[in-house]
Amino acid sequence: MNTSQPIRTGPSAFTAGARAGRRHLARTAVIRRQLDQIAPGTAEVRTVPVTLDGEPRTWVVLLNDLVQPIGDSNARLAAIGLLSRAFPGADWSNPQTYTVRTGHLTPDAPTVPAALGIDTAEAAR
Repeated sequence: MNTSQPIRTGPSAFTAGARAGRRHLARTAVIRRQLDQIAPGTAEVRTVPVTLDGEPRTWVVLLNDLVQPIGDSNARLAAIGLLSRAFPGADWSNPQTYTVRTGHLTPDAPTVPAALGIDTAEAAR
């Protein structure tokens, strides 16, 4: 009895994944170019929600490769506008980090270095 499956032709999970990868690379390149026009040398964008005089706001810092802040208030405003349009589903009520090199927007949760021994997780020791 032959239980082999027929070979599929046409779109598959592999071509769909490759297509998604190409879209990610293209979007990353566009955001990189636009951030370079906003503030040349931007390597990372960090956001933190804050409350100022009872008003919710988003604090934004643009960092270069040496983790030094760059850009002025107009650049920070333009950068958060760009990222909020590029990632409409992101939860901006939590701290976020956008890494220009990878094109990934990740939650920026504060962590404690494991070497301090403060962390209670067993895996960190």
